Amino acid sequence: MSPARRDNWHALTESEAEQLLDSQADQGLSADESVRRLNQVGPNTLTQKQDQNPFLLFLQQFNQPLVYILLGASLITALLQEWVDSGVIFGVVLVNAVIGFLQESKAMKAIRALSQAMVSEATVIRDGLKQRISSTELVPGDIVVMQSGDKVPADIRLLRSRELQIDESALTGESVPVEKQLGAVAEDCVLADRRNMAYGSTLVTYGTATGVVVATGDHSEIGRINELIATAEILATPLTRRISQFSHLLLRVILALAAFTFLVGILRGESWIDMFMAAVALAVGAIPEGLPAALTITLAIGVGKMAKRHAIIRKLPAVETLGSTTIICSDKTGTLTQNQMTVQEIHAAGLKLSVSGVGYAPEGSFRLDDEDYLPQSHPALLECLKAGLLCNDSQLVEADEGWRIEGDPTEGALITSAYKAGLTSDGLQQALPRIDTIPFESQHQYMATLHQQTDGKRRVYLKGSAESLISRCINALGETGETTELDKTGCHRDVETMAANGMRVLAFAFIELAESQDRINHGDLAEGLTFIGLQGMIDPPRPEAVEAVGACQSAGISVKMITGDHAVTAAAIAQEIGLEGKRLESGRLAAVTGHELAEMSDEQVEHVVGHVAVFARVAPEQKLRLVEAMQRRGDVVAMTGDGVNDAPALRRADIGVAMGITGTEVSKEAADMVLTNDNFASIRAAVEEGRGVYDNLIKFITWTLPTNLGEGLVILTAIFAGLSLPILPVQILWINMSTAVFLGLMLAFEPKEPGIMQRPPRHPQSNILSSSLIMRILLVGFLLLVGAYGLFEWELAQGESELVARTVTVNVFVFGELFYLFNCRSLRYSVFKLGFFSNPLLLVGVSGMILLQLFYTYSPMMNAAFGSAPIGAAEWLNILSVSFGIYALIGLEKWWLRRKYATPDIEAEANPEKQSC
Repeated sequence: MSPARRDNWHALTESEAEQLLDSQADQGLSADESVRRLNQVGPNTLTQKQDQNPFLLFLQQFNQPLVYILLGASLITALLQEWVDSGVIFGVVLVNAVIGFLQESKAMKAIRALSQAMVSEATVIRDGLKQRISSTELVPGDIVVMQSGDKVPADIRLLRSRELQIDESALTGESVPVEKQLGAVAEDCVLADRRNMAYGSTLVTYGTATGVVVATGDHSEIGRINELIATAEILATPLTRRISQFSHLLLRVILALAAFTFLVGILRGESWIDMFMAAVALAVGAIPEGLPAALTITLAIGVGKMAKRHAIIRKLPAVETLGSTTIICSDKTGTLTQNQMTVQEIHAAGLKLSVSGVGYAPEGSFRLDDEDYLPQSHPALLECLKAGLLCNDSQLVEADEGWRIEGDPTEGALITSAYKAGLTSDGLQQALPRIDTIPFESQHQYMATLHQQTDGKRRVYLKGSAESLISRCINALGETGETTELDKTGCHRDVETMAANGMRVLAFAFIELAESQDRINHGDLAEGLTFIGLQGMIDPPRPEAVEAVGACQSAGISVKMITGDHAVTAAAIAQEIGLEGKRLESGRLAAVTGHELAEMSDEQVEHVVGHVAVFARVAPEQKLRLVEAMQRRGDVVAMTGDGVNDAPALRRADIGVAMGITGTEVSKEAADMVLTNDNFASIRAAVEEGRGVYDNLIKFITWTLPTNLGEGLVILTAIFAGLSLPILPVQILWINMSTAVFLGLMLAFEPKEPGIMQRPPRHPQSNILSSSLIMRILLVGFLLLVGAYGLFEWELAQGESELVARTVTVNVFVFGELFYLFNCRSLRYSVFKLGFFSNPLLLVGVSGMILLQLFYTYSPMMNAAFGSAPIGAAEWLNILSVSFGIYALIGLEKWWLRRKYATPDIEAEANPEKQSC
């Protein structure tokens, strides 16, 4: 017996599996043999990837270009003995490092959660005796006995089975328990169709079975998923990629300018100490110290906003990633659909009726040809509903959170449809008490219940597959309750039509028995039945999901369904929801199955994901493959999921979205975001918030860079002119840090602009700033240079001291930024279109900045610390004139751009070839 994993156990017969594993169903392994095999293959646990050293993980948070600049600034200011400024800058770096460390330290919890999910107890047969052991002691060849409620402890080939049903949703995405059966199946069938196998971590919901363990630990299917999670590459988010590119560019520019400044001064004969201080001033002025703090705080505010809309963010950069998303891959069951089976169509006595209402709430009506129809006027329809209610072992319960089903979802749908017609379980059970039952059995494909009627006669109601019941029927129930001739061909045609629309179809029949008969068996029901009708049910779409999908597609975001359900059902639901994708000649949405994907090359998969919207019966590695194919095409992919099988794809996607209610701990740990209500509409809301967050980040960058540019230009101009510096390094730090906190961060609270979900998504290859914004930054930087340097020289010409002149220069920068801040509240519209008071926190920040700057100018303590001096009314008039001039010119520039382009920044975002930087 080899411990190596085989992939074709499902294609072998029961005897072949036993023979290969050298085991017998009645005897199992001996104690000695089980110990030998345990030593050979190891315990039935998952190997966990060695966690990275926490100290090294923390140090990695400093390995970023922008952080290098900030650390350099902190070191330089410390050398200048500006301890407060040095501490503030280093504090910003430290906070960001701690946040990053906490996020990354959680990254591998998914594997630990998966490992814990595998540990349980199992009933095995060893030396011919049943015994309970820890699942970790299982080895290939062990004979395992399972019953309802057991967690499957390993991968098992079934040898004996009685009405076995297993919930495999966490592994395959199948929305209802799978009925298992014996016998070999095709070698190339997908995992979800391997009906003779039971896989580790799934749950037995009904019946009993005996099987032989074929794979444990890392060799099992759950072990393969563990391997996929561990090896799935975590991509940098669009924001982190752009910030990294921007930081590298900024680093090179600042170092080059500082070196050039130092060299020019030396060649001019200046003191190397003075030139070194000038180079330091230039570097400090060009560094946007507030950017990391603004980035973190803006993302954190986005986290709070999303939490209010049922989206919990686990990793900060995920907030912005949502705004960049170009494709959302969603599971079907519970996310796009109600996860509540609902009868939508009933065929009885030649009538085809639709049933309104969704879910288990008994609210809705019956309609015939778009008109309301009373079931009480149609005996055959009532009989069909009665059969569904009586031949039923489930219960419909009204709780605080709404109506829920205790039992099988399919039976719950039948109860709800009967309740909509005014029937009740208690009333019918009193009128027609149950005497005997034949439970559903997979080989017979029906359930039957024997009832005593008011006249003493006995009637058996049956429900089951159309194939099993129609062949046993000799007539049908007519519209008025009489028996008529049965059109079997027509019945099967109706079944095919309903199934083609994605419905699960059940047939109903009855037979009268002798008054004395108290027991029923399959022989009593072999023939002579009367056909009553058909009920077609489906897990219907969420109304809010339909609206959300439409909104996403209007915003240029493709929505794709990736599910473990059957292709026909998936395509029908996708069409009802309104997914856009390739269609067949019949007009129906095309669906690609996992089996078809397995036959495709990577290039073919890339082509398919660009056109097809529905992927069904897919395996975990195929979900991962689909995500990777989309990313190779340049898309930013959001992936939703709730099962163990979704975890690798969730981890690989640009943003993984797990379900908070139905999701497994494994999927939640692998995801970047968790939906607390499992609703696709919450993803749409999160995308909207993500776009708003990104807008506010761009507003901050567009606001802060002109100051750094202006400060750098002022220093360069002074050096090239051979004049004294208009602004000192400590004053530059004061400007950058105080305005970032009191002014820039207030942009994080800007409300979303109108029409934000009507824009196309940003191109994944686009840069942070569009060409129009770069021109705006250059223009404002130049205006600050002219205003600041001009007033500095003006004050000196008027006979004022350098202290006064520098105080004027500092205030030009501060108030220039303050007035420009109102331009940056929107990159497209004027502040008056947004509403002047729509961001009250910004007005609070502006007021605080004014008071702080007055304190800087007139406080003796601040005069001594920063080299400032009191100034008069004439100086303030000049400062405010320059500041208002900046606001007015940028307002005119925005007006001109709006006339030239309907939406200039949108146009630039959608066309990255027109962008720079």
